[in-house]
Amino acid sequence: MTAESKSERAYRLIRERIDSGRYVPGYRLVLAPIANELGMSVVPVREAIRRLEAEQLVTFERNVGAQVALIKETEYLHTMQTLALVEGAATALAAPRITEDQIRRARLVNQTMRESLSAFDPQRFTELNLEFHSVLFEACPNPHILDLVHRGWNRMKVLRNSSFSFVPGRARESVDEHDRILQLVEDRAAPLEIEMTARAHRTATLDAVLAYSDEHRHAGERTAAPAA
Repeated sequence: MTAESKSERAYRLIRERIDSGRYVPGYRLVLAPIANELGMSVVPVREAIRRLEAEQLVTFERNVGAQVALIKETEYLHTMQTLALVEGAATALAAPRITEDQIRRARLVNQTMRESLSAFDPQRFTELNLEFHSVLFEACPNPHILDLVHRGWNRMKVLRNSSFSFVPGRARESVDEHDRILQLVEDRAAPLEIEMTARAHRTATLDAVLAYSDEHRHAGERTAAPAA
């Protein structure tokens, strides 16, 4: 088995801390402290940071240095607003086609999400979240709307791997809202009610993440050490 390189080890540590929210958006990544913590020179740490920069998780500014990428609020806002619209529509159009077995499957996924809250893993939660919503929107008979939903989810992966890394408290609310959406689908509620409920579910996460970003953007800068 190939030994993990120093650069890979540095990458993994920084990436895990970004994903967990320990390194908040705007947090300055100072080479020397990270290298000292890992017992290596700054060279592999710099390589790891360049890799994260290529993945758009880290930005580099002259006279500032490397920092965890701020959530690009305009792109995040536009993507989530669009996803709320198209996923809400897709869920409403799919609702009459969803079978009892699919509803049962979605409930099982949501129960797994609820059980995972006690030992919360935002990445796993996000995977389950996509699995849950996929049950509800994949039956959409309009392929153009469905394509836009897929594009929205893929775009979210680029902008931020998991919104729940930053607003873990939102996860419990999200699970409860899933129950509400499922109940409407099971009751064969009016398509407009299903669409608006699914849309509100998405925009609630958007509001939580943007509020977090506003609150913590400057906090990360204040608590970070001076640039190396």
